[in-house]
Amino acid sequence: MARLVRMDQTGHTTLAEWTSAEDAADAEVALRSALEQGYYAVVTQGEGHAEQVRELPLEADLVILRKPIAGG
Repeated sequence: MARLVRMDQTGHTTLAEWTSAEDAADAEVALRSALEQGYYAVVTQGEGHAEQVRELPLEADLVILRKPIAGG
């Protein structure tokens, strides 16, 4: 089962889960909403590598949402 999670002060919160394209509608809505709120979505590409995405990759096991890191 694939998951869309948001990194937050508790560690992470699962926003949606899906097993096929047919049941990914809630995840797509949650992803779009988070992107509009300023979150980044990333998918791991092996150890130490990640790719930023703007659309839900249905084949991914885990999509992680996070806010940009503040700094100067």
